[in-house]
Amino acid sequence: MILKGKQSEIITDIPRHIAVIMDGNGRWANNRGLPRTMGHKQGAESARKIVKHAAELGVEYLTLFGFSSENWKRPQSEINDLMQLLRQYLRKETAELHKNKVKLMVIGDKTAFDEDIIRLIDNAERLTKDNTGITVIMALNYGGRYDIAQAAQAMMKEALADGNIPEIEEIEESMPTFLSAKDIPDPDLLIRTSGEKRISNFLLWQCAYSEMVFTPTLWPDFDKDDLVHAINEYAERDRRFGAIKKSGA
Repeated sequence: MILKGKQSEIITDIPRHIAVIMDGNGRWANNRGLPRTMGHKQGAESARKIVKHAAELGVEYLTLFGFSSENWKRPQSEINDLMQLLRQYLRKETAELHKNKVKLMVIGDKTAFDEDIIRLIDNAERLTKDNTGITVIMALNYGGRYDIAQAAQAMMKEALADGNIPEIEEIEESMPTFLSAKDIPDPDLLIRTSGEKRISNFLLWQCAYSEMVFTPTLWPDFDKDDLVHAINEYAERDRRFGAIKKSGA
């Protein structure tokens, strides 16, 4: 496939699964003298567009880091705005996602959300569960360390019930089935916007061999050209998974 973007046109492979840390909403608003909530609103609009673009490009899975378990430390007023924006997004976009055959999944600890938000999430997942288009995974109240810890706890409970302590190799092999994003392939490409160069407790287990692209673009400004640019950069990487090239390089 030939993609056109902000770098020269190249022939590339499309990653099966792209994960995105959507960063920079607040800075986008601050740069314009706007309240931070306007940055979050524009960020939600960018998310809607990127889902569409990713689907058009043939991406099978798109994971969006919407709200981390650490985000509860933000001012209560901003949290309230974020929760209201989440409500609006789920109410407005669920039918559109379903119409476009998008399957929506949510990972993270939903129990911390208000009951009406939990109902909206459950309804969206139930409505779209059989759709055959791109799968969009929203990470809400998600933390990678917690995800691994709860998976380890579940494995220990199962081991105690069976009376059998699994070998290290068995634990590593079965761990993905206990994580919140089970049955989802690991991300091939992780994108973080806004210039920050860290993964911030996001998909720690799953991103062990993900290619990472860090862009200075703030998330509300991230568009199809930026997505194509990241995919083209990914395509130029030599993914060896710890091995070496056949040539020995």
